[in-house]
Amino acid sequence: MKKKGLAALLLTLILVLVTACGAKGTTDSADKGSAQNDQKKSLKIGATAGPYSDMVTKAIKPLMEKKGYSIEVVEFNDYVQPNKALANGSIDANLFQHSVYLEKFAADNNLDLSPVISVPSIPMGLYSHKFKSVSEIADGSTLTIANDPTNLARSLKLLVDMGLITIKEGANPATMSEKDIADNPKHLVIKPLEAAQLPRTLDSTDLALVPGNFALAAKMDLTSALQLENMQEKYRNVVVVNTKDADSQFAKDLKEVIQSKDFEKVIDEQFKGFSKPEWMTNK
Repeated sequence: MKKKGLAALLLTLILVLVTACGAKGTTDSADKGSAQNDQKKSLKIGATAGPYSDMVTKAIKPLMEKKGYSIEVVEFNDYVQPNKALANGSIDANLFQHSVYLEKFAADNNLDLSPVISVPSIPMGLYSHKFKSVSEIADGSTLTIANDPTNLARSLKLLVDMGLITIKEGANPATMSEKDIADNPKHLVIKPLEAAQLPRTLDSTDLALVPGNFALAAKMDLTSALQLENMQEKYRNVVVVNTKDADSQFAKDLKEVIQSKDFEKVIDEQFKGFSKPEWMTNK
């Protein structure tokens, strides 16, 4: 009986030690994973080709490299892949979208993404080769606008600000479309198209509402617009990361770099006409 009791006691001690070691191993593994995340120094940042890719390359990348990071800029040509690539870990952050689009896209696709900070953004503008002012716009004029969720709501809001249309009460800003127009006193013929096509339509249509990045890509002069957008903060582009990385060191460093005087200097010198967010203008 004594031998059986001693054997049982030894077995109990072994189980306790194994369990303790296993728990420590799990804790050590979690701590190691967290430390690796915080110490990550090689980053891939996605951006749509054009001015925001340029902003990452010219204003963010050099300043992050001064902090010891290795930065690869990954360019995209649509508004879908940058978030999917971020969610699946192909990239570590992206810059191409405003908060309204981010919230809807993340909800629709069950993605856990979070904004880090807003950046200077290009205002949308109403352009025409036929009219020199909003007051000159003729009845029945044809207007092309972007058909993607990122820009359509902004286009309609700019038309409202100019007094050209009104929107139905209760229209959802995230899903708003031309079907939500309540009044159209000038009987504008509104044609939604892919945003990249809009600059070219100015030769064959009366008016075009062109998002700033596509206007610059087409070498359009922002100051030639009949009217530029008075941007709401929720429509300014944001740097985005996976929510699990929102408190990581690299996310904190991205925010610190963008809030720096060196970043603003590059914006002032190389991104003239970009509309600065409130956190930058109210410093």
